[in-house]
Amino acid sequence: MKNSDTRPASPSLPPPPPLAEGEPEPKKLKMSTTTSDDEECTTTTGTKKRYKRRKVAIFFAYCGVGYQGMQKNPGAKTIEGDLEEAFFLSGAVPEQDRGIPKRYDWARSARTDKGVSAVGQVVSGRFYIDPPGLVDRLNSILPAQIRIFGYKRVTASFNAKKFCDRRRYVYLLPVFALDPSCHRDRESVMASLGSDNEFVKCLECSERGRKVLGLFGKRNYQLGAANVEAGISPNKDAVLTTEVTGDVEVSLKEGDDNHLNNESNDEVKVSEDSVNYETGLETAVPAQDVSTDLNGESVNNSIFLGEDKVNGEDKPVKGSGFCYGEKEMERFNRILKYYVGTHNFHNFTSRTKAEDPAARRFIVSFEANSVVTVEGMEFVKCEVLGQSFMLHQIRKMIGLAVAIMRNCAQESLIDKALQKDVNINVPTAPEVGLYLDECFFSSYNQKWKDSHEELSMKAHEKEAEEFKLKYIYSHIASTEQKEGVVALWLHSLNHRNYPDLRQVNEDCITDNNKAQLELVTQKTAIGLD
Repeated sequence: MKNSDTRPASPSLPPPPPLAEGEPEPKKLKMSTTTSDDEECTTTTGTKKRYKRRKVAIFFAYCGVGYQGMQKNPGAKTIEGDLEEAFFLSGAVPEQDRGIPKRYDWARSARTDKGVSAVGQVVSGRFYIDPPGLVDRLNSILPAQIRIFGYKRVTASFNAKKFCDRRRYVYLLPVFALDPSCHRDRESVMASLGSDNEFVKCLECSERGRKVLGLFGKRNYQLGAANVEAGISPNKDAVLTTEVTGDVEVSLKEGDDNHLNNESNDEVKVSEDSVNYETGLETAVPAQDVSTDLNGESVNNSIFLGEDKVNGEDKPVKGSGFCYGEKEMERFNRILKYYVGTHNFHNFTSRTKAEDPAARRFIVSFEANSVVTVEGMEFVKCEVLGQSFMLHQIRKMIGLAVAIMRNCAQESLIDKALQKDVNINVPTAPEVGLYLDECFFSSYNQKWKDSHEELSMKAHEKEAEEFKLKYIYSHIASTEQKEGVVALWLHSLNHRNYPDLRQVNEDCITDNNKAQLELVTQKTAIGLD
């Protein structure tokens, strides 16, 4: 049945973003009932009682490990799939609407890819919110890695996707990823041995990064006992296994990098005393000093810092002494600022052509001004705020920025990559460090401020922070410690795998293309002679 407000419904299209929006309507609006006609709902006692469906926006969070993304996909384990079933079992959706989200105006604010988490996700729909206790009923049905924070009544025409003005994502990037001398490709590591410019060595994962075909490392979503206790259930359909074959090197063609980046959480304790408000450093208590290698064997973390054995004795390799200080922060933020504004991001996604209007996106801000320490590992907190994002866009923006910080590419390459008539194969950073931080509804809040509650995460900040530290941050840190996902990716970040990173001057010509151009020029000159 169709909902109706106490006043005529607003247009179905969402109001424009705040920057382009005019003044709100001066007329004071009455509270919208946002209800449908009465419908029968059978209670647990078997008696029939009439309740009204209400249009609401629901705030929740989830850890994406073991899920194939947010959006429902037949045959795959998804966040939406679990949510739909929970809404039915909790009594929020009647039997006749089960599995048919269009029947209750289902909409999501943002889609997240496989393995990506969220802290401030929002969905909307028409649900039975009576009798009281819907949030508790939902949380009792859902796994611990999906938590409902609450809901708010909205107008009958509200749509979580169309009315969302901006979305903020965060990517937790290990500090070592920005160190040009850390986790280099095997050839560079071997060539530097014995010299004054010896790279921080990581021979074992450089070998894996060189040989593993199809995936970086052996990703397996069969979670351990620690994760079971934490309430994170394994996804049997998402078990990934990769065989290391001979001396096969990773060879990437245009568009193939996405295949390489497809894809025990201990509780992280953070106290107020552990946060340095002057430096922006947030410190978590380390959970362990021993990690697990890609084959599941226990190893010391020094393998990721680099140790070499000479004549059977350990020979520590000197570290690079790199830290994310003021100069590094200034440079990284300067690089990220290239993305701010309206650009054609066709090189930062797949399936979208340069001519497609959807390739043009607006980025409000992109900053990396703080460092978070989780389980003894430091991460740079990269925050990007934009109207909307395409598939893999943020991971590719991070990937190219990291390549520039590691001196694999020049800063001017970003300008070239944002041009409509240029095609560049851009590296895709691993998905594990990315999460949706918050969705914003500025236009809606401004228009309906006199009659409806503000849609924001303010009322759920404490719960969201606790969930983020316990599940998301813990998962990101433990995954990197045990599997070295980012470290393995860094070993592939070279000109052999990504020849487009090696571009010269401002002509946007790779070395291979330049050589071909020179050959053609020579032949032309011979012909003229």
